[in-house]
Amino acid sequence: MIEIKTSKLSDGEFNRGVFATQNIKKGEMIHQAPVIAYPNEQHEHIEKTLLEDYAFEYGIHHSAILLGYGMLFNHSYTPNATYDINFDNHTFDFFAYTDITAGEEILINYNGEVDNEDPLWFNKED
Repeated sequence: MIEIKTSKLSDGEFNRGVFATQNIKKGEMIHQAPVIAYPNEQHEHIEKTLLEDYAFEYGIHHSAILLGYGMLFNHSYTPNATYDINFDNHTFDFFAYTDITAGEEILINYNGEVDNEDPLWFNKED
């Protein structure tokens, strides 16, 4: 259903993104990404690494590194996918927010809510 390919949106060193290999209907689950959770107090160590840009909030007291394709979804303020945190299953569950066409890049809003347009860490002015 999904694959990793070169993304035109990502300007980082790796330029990767998640793409649909088939049509995906709105509401359909795209991916379940297992998490490695850690207490927020340990985030200062993650901040010293490349992983800082890939960590997700995981409840009030924890952050998480996502496995599978979870860390490779690129950002958009007009996403075609969204995610829910499944604490019972220890996964981030990604769903189609709109119909997605085969070949289309799957995008999420890094703010967690599809309509949240708050500036992100990589485009804030200092």
